[in-house]
Amino acid sequence: MQIHQTTLMISVFAAALQWPVPANANQPNTGQAAMLCEAVYMPAQTVWPRTVAIEYDQRRIKAVSIDGVKVYTFDVRDTWILTALDNERIQINTATLAWTSDFRGLASAQGRCDWIQP
Repeated sequence: MQIHQTTLMISVFAAALQWPVPANANQPNTGQAAMLCEAVYMPAQTVWPRTVAIEYDQRRIKAVSIDGVKVYTFDVRDTWILTALDNERIQINTATLAWTSDFRGLASAQGRCDWIQP
């Protein structure tokens, strides 16, 4: 099930970036995708541009970086990437191009993302 979800997510990346998904499973091709997210943090109502870099191969997402910092761990659920950086819990939807996050209930953010060149 996890392989199918990851394949679906890579297909979403490929469709969004208009890259073909390689069919040869013996030699996994690697790729990179990048997003620029404009997150509005509440209650201050400040906009922070956040960059998300994603490294992947045919089978899985290999690494995620936010603002140039590689996250320690992440989880992929359908089109969502779930991770944390410092005290911020972050959810990125690669299909709807949305960012949501929170600082343990003290502040939260929502915003939209756009694919950019890595």
